[in-house]
Amino acid sequence: MSKFQFSAASQQQSDDQLGGPSTDLSTGEKLIQLLEIIGDESLGKYNKNPKLRIQKVENVNTALAFIKKRNVGLTNIGSEDIVDSNEKLILGLIWSIILRFSIADISEEGLTAKEGLLLWVQKRTTPYKSDFFVKNFTNDWQDGLAFCGLIHRHRPDLLDYWSLDKSKRHENMNLAFEIAERELGIPKLFNVEDIIDVIKPDERSVMTYVAQYFHAFSQLDKLGNAGRRVGQFGQVMAQVWAMQNDYEKRVQALTEQIKFTQSNWSKSTFQGYADAKRQLLDFDNYKNTLKRTWVMEKRDLDTLLGNILTKLKTYNLPPYHPPKGLTPQDLEHTWSGQIKCEAERKRKISIYIKEIKEVLKTKYANAANQYQDNLNQLSLSITGLDGELDQQLNGVQRLISGLEPLKQHLKSIEELSRECDEANIDDNEYTIFSVEDLTFELGILHQSLLKTKAFIENQMVARNYTNITPQQLEGYTESFRHFDTDRDNLLTSNEFMACLQAEGISITDAEVSKVFGGRNSLTFQQFIDFMTTNEEDKTTPEQLEISFAALALDKGYISEKDMYMGGLTGPVVDYFKSTMPRKDDGYDYKP
Repeated sequence: MSKFQFSAASQQQSDDQLGGPSTDLSTGEKLIQLLEIIGDESLGKYNKNPKLRIQKVENVNTALAFIKKRNVGLTNIGSEDIVDSNEKLILGLIWSIILRFSIADISEEGLTAKEGLLLWVQKRTTPYKSDFFVKNFTNDWQDGLAFCGLIHRHRPDLLDYWSLDKSKRHENMNLAFEIAERELGIPKLFNVEDIIDVIKPDERSVMTYVAQYFHAFSQLDKLGNAGRRVGQFGQVMAQVWAMQNDYEKRVQALTEQIKFTQSNWSKSTFQGYADAKRQLLDFDNYKNTLKRTWVMEKRDLDTLLGNILTKLKTYNLPPYHPPKGLTPQDLEHTWSGQIKCEAERKRKISIYIKEIKEVLKTKYANAANQYQDNLNQLSLSITGLDGELDQQLNGVQRLISGLEPLKQHLKSIEELSRECDEANIDDNEYTIFSVEDLTFELGILHQSLLKTKAFIENQMVARNYTNITPQQLEGYTESFRHFDTDRDNLLTSNEFMACLQAEGISITDAEVSKVFGGRNSLTFQQFIDFMTTNEEDKTTPEQLEISFAALALDKGYISEKDMYMGGLTGPVVDYFKSTMPRKDDGYDYKP
C-alpha cells in the first residue's frame, strides 16, 4: 500500500525521494498533499518543511480534521502517533483513506464497496469466462488474465486478449501493468512477482489496484455516455432542423402553387360557351385532384409542425417559430383567400354561361322568327301574282331564285341551333320554330312555287290548243300532274304509261319508245301533243262506261279488286280511287 501512497503523492512532487510511510508522513506535509490529491480539495495553509514538533503536529491535525470531515473513521490514532512514526497505525490510516477515497464510492447494485467492485469485475469479464472467473481479490488475479480482460473489454485497441498465450502468466501480468500505466495512467502499485510468486496476494493491495481500473474505465464510461448523450442531442437537433427545413420548403411551395393558380384565374377570359364550359370542367377537375392534394398537404404540414414542437418540448428545447410568411396563421390566411377565390371563380363562370345561354337563345330565336316571316312573305307573293301568263311566270321564277339565299341562310340558323345544343339548351321560350320546322316550311314553299310554275307553263301551252275542249285539256292536265310524282313537270316512261292507262289508252313498249324518241322524259306540251294526236282514236264515254261495267260485273260500282282483276296497274288504280266518287263498297264509274 505504500506504493499507492507514494504514487499519489508523486503526482504533486515527482522529484521527491520517498521512503517508507512511517517516516514520510511524520511531518504531516506529505499526508496533506496526499489528501488534497485524492480528495480533490485544498486543505488550506499548512507548515512547509516543518522543523519543530509543534509544526508537524499542526500539519497532522489539519490532515486528521479533513479526514474526519470526509467521514473516515479514526480509531486509537492521534497526531502524535503519526509524528512518532507508528508504522502499524499509519498503515491502518492509509488503508482507511484508500477505502474512503478510492473504493468506498464504488457502487454496484447496492452492494458494499468490496462486493460492488467484485460484481463490476465479473460483469465486465463475462466474455472471457471460459478462461477465468473472478471470485476474490487474491488468487483469481495471479495469471494476469483478469487484468488483460478488463483492458480488452474497455479498450480493445490497446490489447488483443484472444491472441494471448494463457500459459505465460508473468508476460500477461507485465503486459497489463505496462499498458495500464502507459495508456490509462494507472501506476504500478506492486511488482509482477508480488502477485504471481506468492501463495496469496495481499487482498487490500489488489482491491486498491483494481479500484484504479474501475475509476479509469468509469471515466471512459462517463465520456462515452456524454458522447452518446451529445450524439443523441446532435441527432435530435439534426432531425428537428431537417423537419423545420422540410416544413418551410413545403409551406413555401404550397403557398406559391396557390398564388400561381389564383393569378391564372384572375387573368382568364372566355371565348364563347365551349371555352367557358371547358374552364368549368377544368375547375371541377381542380377540385377533385389538385385541391385535394393541397388539402392533404395542409393537414400533413399541421401534423409536421406539431411533431416538431413535441420533439423540442420532449428535449426541453426552445419552441420553433416559423419565419414570417410561413407560420400556420400565414398559411391559413392564404388558404382562406383561396377558398374565396374559388367561390368567385365558380360564380364568374356560372354567370358567363348563363348569360351566353341567354344570348344564344335570343340570337337563334331572332333568326328563326325572321326566317319564318320571310317564308310567309314569299308564300303570300304567290297569291299576289297577276298580269299575263308570261308576267306571272317571270314572277314565279324570281320567287324561286329568291329561295337560294334562304337555303344559305338556313345553314347559319342550323349553326346557331348547333351552338344551342352544345350549350345544353333544351327549350327556347323566345321561338316555336326549330330547324326542322323551317326546313319543312322551306321545302313546302319550294314545292308550291314549282307547282305554280308548272301550272302557269301548262296554261301557256294549253292556250295554243283549239282542237280539244277545255274539259279535255283540264282532264289531261289533271292526269299529268297526278303522275308527275317528283313535280318536275316531266313524265318518265313509266309515269307516261300509267297516265295513258288512266286515260283508257293502251300502248306498247315499242310505241312508248317511239314517242320518247330516245329522251328520258316528256314535257307537258309533248304530252298534250300526243294526247291531241290520239284524240281521234280515243274511246267514247259510252264505250268507256260499258268497259267499266264489264269490269264491275254490272254491279253499278267498281271495287279496287275489280280494277286489279281487269289488269290495271297500281298507279292507275290509285288515280281512279282519287278521282271517282265513293259508292257502296267501291267507286261510281258512271259520268
